Amino acid sequence: MDAHFVGIDVSKDWLDVHILPSGESVRVSNDSEGVARLKGQLDALKPERVALEATGGLETLVTAELSAAGQPVVIINPAQVRSFAGALGKRAKTDAIDAAVIAAFASAMRPELRPLPDAETRLPADLVARRRQIVAMIVAEENRARAATAKQTQKSIKRLLAALRRELESVNEDMDAHIRKSPLWLVRQDLLTSMPGIGPTVARTLIAELPELGSLDRRQVAALAGLAPFTRQSGVWRGKSFISGGRSSVRSALFMAALVAIRHNPVLKAFRDRLVAAGKPKIVAVTATMRKLLTILNAMIRDQKPWQPA
Repeated sequence: MDAHFVGIDVSKDWLDVHILPSGESVRVSNDSEGVARLKGQLDALKPERVALEATGGLETLVTAELSAAGQPVVIINPAQVRSFAGALGKRAKTDAIDAAVIAAFASAMRPELRPLPDAETRLPADLVARRRQIVAMIVAEENRARAATAKQTQKSIKRLLAALRRELESVNEDMDAHIRKSPLWLVRQDLLTSMPGIGPTVARTLIAELPELGSLDRRQVAALAGLAPFTRQSGVWRGKSFISGGRSSVRSALFMAALVAIRHNPVLKAFRDRLVAAGKPKIVAVTATMRKLLTILNAMIRDQKPWQPA
């Protein structure tokens, strides 16, 4: 019997579903009733993969329900699907076409099944993301305050900044309370923050948004963070290597951590200084330090051992 692959295009109101190899398409509502109907169909079908794009939260309901029902759900990167569609010559874009492309991607690439985050993991991840949003709003308002000249505008900005800072404090307290109730999070945070240069904010970002930390090898975890260098070469021509993709929030956190570690962590400072002395551009040296930092943290979580300078 041929294996079945299901692609689901998620929108606010609808789930467009395409099934291979039959080519059957169906649309259900993106709510509990529609997901229950879809779940019944898939239970009878027993698909090899059920693939969805990451859509910023709209996929949460269907992902949680299908995963709880034992379906092999995978969340795939939208950029990979777009590139795959381009390779197929698919220029038209509708929800039904997108679902068919996602199903074709799942059939051709067989994306690896990974455990999906449970409710205990999603809550702190949501809090980390919300904290990042509030910090961005505070920075934006502070920039506006420097440019504002009218007193009324300055007063408005000050009121909003005060409210945002109160909300940031509230989110931090919620995060602290959750971590105190979760032994796993508490242990991981203590392990990560034992390394000079890693503070609670960076540690929580890594735990929430890179849950694979400690379960992958150094190359795989670097690729997830977007820190694996891509080589550009053709014949005798060799271009510069570069990094691309990955989880931007994790990479941003590691960038700030690397800047601190270069000043306060003797091991990483010496590593970065050797690269600069060898003629590497400073930004390249910082990127390499980020990758080295991530490799060490990955080993610390894997081995359950705190930072050891030796």
